[in-house]
Amino acid sequence: MTTTAREMKRALRAEALARRDATDPLWRAEASLGFAEAAEEIAPAPGMVVSGFWPMRSEVDVRPLMAALAERGARLCLPALLDKSTMIFRELKRGAQLVDMGFGTKGPDETAAMLEPSLMLVPLAAFDRRGHRIGYGAGYYDRAIERLRENGQARRLIGIAFDCQEVAEVPDEPHDVIIPEILTESGLRSFAPPL
Repeated sequence: MTTTAREMKRALRAEALARRDATDPLWRAEASLGFAEAAEEIAPAPGMVVSGFWPMRSEVDVRPLMAALAERGARLCLPALLDKSTMIFRELKRGAQLVDMGFGTKGPDETAAMLEPSLMLVPLAAFDRRGHRIGYGAGYYDRAIERLRENGQARRLIGIAFDCQEVAEVPDEPHDVIIPEILTESGLRSFAPPL
C-alpha cells in the first residue's frame, strides 16, 4: 500500500510536534525571548505591515520579536479566522482588546482595522532544508498567502519554528507555499529559490 503525501505529512507533523512538546517550557520561553534579537536582521521599513501570531501550545512565542519590530516602526497585525476557510489580519495596537480566535489563539476584535501584511511571520509544525513547510493541516495560511500575493502583498515570508521541528524532507504537493526564510533559535536561514 502506497503512502500518500498527506499521510506522510500527517506523520511528520506528529513527530515534529512531539519533539517540540517534549522541550522544557522554561527553555522554550528563554529561546522565544532570543528570537527578538533577529529584529535588526529582518527589520522592515518603517510603517510596513507585519503579521505575527498569538502562540498556541508549545509554539515559539513570537510576541517579543513582534514588539522589537514595532519598536523599529512596523505596524503589527494578527490573524483572525472568519470561517472554516478564511483568514484575515487585524491591526494589533498596544492595549487592544483581544478575543478568542479558536485553536487556543487570540487576536484583535472586529473593531480593529483590517490590514494586508507585506511581511508575514508564519507559524509551522515542521520544515525542511528546502523551505517546504508543514502547517497544522487546515490550510489557512496557504490560502491567505495566495490571496495576499494576488493583491501584491505577502512579499516576504519568514517561517517561525524551533530547530527540533526540522525534518529530512517534506513531501511536495501542488498547493504548498515555500517559505524562503526560516527563523529558529539558531538564527535566520535563507533557502535558495527552486530552479
